[in-house]
Amino acid sequence: MYISKDFLLRLLGEVGPSGFENDPSKVWKDYVSQFAWNVFTDFHGNSFAEINKGGELRFLLSGHIDEIGLMVSQITEDGFIRFVPIGGWDTQILQGQRVWIKSTKTGKLIPGGIGKKPIHLLKDESERNKVPKIEDLWIDIGANSKAEVEEVISIGDPIVLAHTPVEIMNGNIMSRAIDNRVGAFTVAEALRMCKELGVKSNVVSVATVQEEIGLRGAYTSAYRVNPHIGIAVDVTFVSDDPGTKDSAKTIGEVKVSKGPVITRGPNINQKIFNIHLEVAKKYNIPYQIQPYPRGTGTDANIIQLTREGPVTSLISIPTRYLHTPIEICNLSDLDNAVKIIAYTIKEIEQNYRLEELVPF
Repeated sequence: MYISKDFLLRLLGEVGPSGFENDPSKVWKDYVSQFAWNVFTDFHGNSFAEINKGGELRFLLSGHIDEIGLMVSQITEDGFIRFVPIGGWDTQILQGQRVWIKSTKTGKLIPGGIGKKPIHLLKDESERNKVPKIEDLWIDIGANSKAEVEEVISIGDPIVLAHTPVEIMNGNIMSRAIDNRVGAFTVAEALRMCKELGVKSNVVSVATVQEEIGLRGAYTSAYRVNPHIGIAVDVTFVSDDPGTKDSAKTIGEVKVSKGPVITRGPNINQKIFNIHLEVAKKYNIPYQIQPYPRGTGTDANIIQLTREGPVTSLISIPTRYLHTPIEICNLSDLDNAVKIIAYTIKEIEQNYRLEELVPF
């Protein structure tokens, strides 16, 4: 296997919800600094790694590094913490979870737990069956007063669920932040492979920020790089577990460990889609195809609409249980996504002129 599992696990273990991506970005930059020619961060927080500056063709590889999370919104007089969401949450997932609050005062992770009224005290069946709202929940860090909390916690401190990555059976990884720390991971590893393949084009990999609150880092990074060709990497839904089998009717048959997903639809340049398929067949790389009949909710959507409209594609990692702390993906899918991207860049560089990628 080409990819570095150690790098992946370190990246997944860091705390970095949208707007607070400092720690995973540092891990990412430390890693790419081993092989990239130029590594830097812009004012927005996007992290860039580049090879072959000044190359004739300019490629942008984009994967967002942020995760969904929570934010401290209030500290009550009796020492409990109210919070608001960062990104899209199913609130049923939150109750009873352990959390880490990243303290801006101490720089440490403060442990706590999300509380709600016990089932024994719920008044009737309708209250028992009611989905809790964010305002019905709170965080308990064991403090006895507001003053005790304020010694270590500030309004606006970020929060994540306290889960670390673990390898489970059959090469599967279970973790929070797979969406989409694995995208940032893949574009870093693809850059490394491009260098080892002797690619001569200018390739810029970007770990974008704030995707979970509106694709924000993709706007600024794509504008800055101004690529001829952009490849985004994100996670995607599957149809292989008991809760999603019926979804195959609309999202296609997508399974974990059966290969990265090559998206097809109006967000994707038809020519580069075909090149991805050619490369996968040439190098015996397994892949899956997913239809997406509109703009995708990924960095690819922004890349395609930047400036003159670069050649754009989207490679996705099949992932179960999105936006939960037990997201699951497979190492082989990550490895094969890296190979499809790197070999596609090499193929375009050797056998295509840019004007040949006009879709029709």
